[in-house]
Amino acid sequence: MASRENWAYDAQTETILASGAVRAVGGTHRLHMGAEFTPLYDSCCILRRNLLRSGVPVWYNHGIILQGGRPMRDLKNTCRVAVVQATPVMFRKDKCLEKALRLIDEAAGEGAELIVFPELFIPGYPYGMTFGFTVGSRKATGREDWKMYYDNSLLADGTEMRRLIRRAKERGVYLSIGYSERDAVTGTLYNSNMMIAPDGTAMNHRKLKPTGSERVVWGDAERDYFPVMDTPWGPMGNLICWESYMPLARVALYQKGISLYISPNTNDNPEWQDTIRHIAIEGHCYFINADLVFRRSDYPQTVSGTAEIAALPDIACRGGSCVIDPFGHEASVTVWDKEDIIYADLDMQKVPASRMELDCVGHYARPDVLELRVNEK
Repeated sequence: MASRENWAYDAQTETILASGAVRAVGGTHRLHMGAEFTPLYDSCCILRRNLLRSGVPVWYNHGIILQGGRPMRDLKNTCRVAVVQATPVMFRKDKCLEKALRLIDEAAGEGAELIVFPELFIPGYPYGMTFGFTVGSRKATGREDWKMYYDNSLLADGTEMRRLIRRAKERGVYLSIGYSERDAVTGTLYNSNMMIAPDGTAMNHRKLKPTGSERVVWGDAERDYFPVMDTPWGPMGNLICWESYMPLARVALYQKGISLYISPNTNDNPEWQDTIRHIAIEGHCYFINADLVFRRSDYPQTVSGTAEIAALPDIACRGGSCVIDPFGHEASVTVWDKEDIIYADLDMQKVPASRMELDCVGHYARPDVLELRVNEK
């Protein structure tokens, strides 16, 4: 179905015909409803079905609007994923990098094809610290600690990231890793996640909206919103921690057909375990839940945070990493209170099979009623 040709639909013969009643604009085909061309809603369903059979992905609308995209292609049957639940060397990017490289080697040695690290693995998540911020004022001692964290954050194209890309290429693996990103131009930090392919392709994602007091450390993303990486197992995307509580952000990924939903996070709340199962069912995709684990004793010496850190529980973040399948069932063990690499062999054919009765951006959608417009940057 060429994007610059005009088309109409013959409901009796279930065929697509050239017609002056249709105008094509870019990749969207708008069928003008008139007295001479008024197929019923059922006919629209037939049209969509036949176009899909022809390899043309479409939506129907009372417009009627047919939106082109990529058809869901065949997926490699299995994906061996390694979810790394590990403790960062807090506020030490050099030591975090060394540990990440070692864990990549270990996971690749066990046959992992996709290796997933948690949120802010480099240089760690400063849970419980305020960096001297109160409403309307800052403390000089907090500024010193923030500067230490800033100095240990990474450039997206810096030396440390290039080493991670090189290791992924050497090992022939897909890699996802959370890190604190230092902007190359401004003084702003971003809570970011990098996806890396075996050919060295790297796709950065910045957290859209830092959660709560995270906003005194990291800025709102102004680009790198919803990158999706093509893999043998289908499109792969990620949302960081509570971004997954943003319904429209989830839909932005679903609209790109993701089969692998990566969630680097620092969330050991029991309610989160319910959330990840809901999302796996909603998107009918694999939900890869990669959480940090760290103790109060893992924090470095700070200038402003001694009392804040002392008030933390012994285990500040308990983990809870796991993989959930497209039906909301566990595809791996769930690990708490310790470092571990969780391996799971994912049956990727469950993804299309699970969408038989629910495809929330496909046959279970109503774009004539509800529409999401995404500002991609």
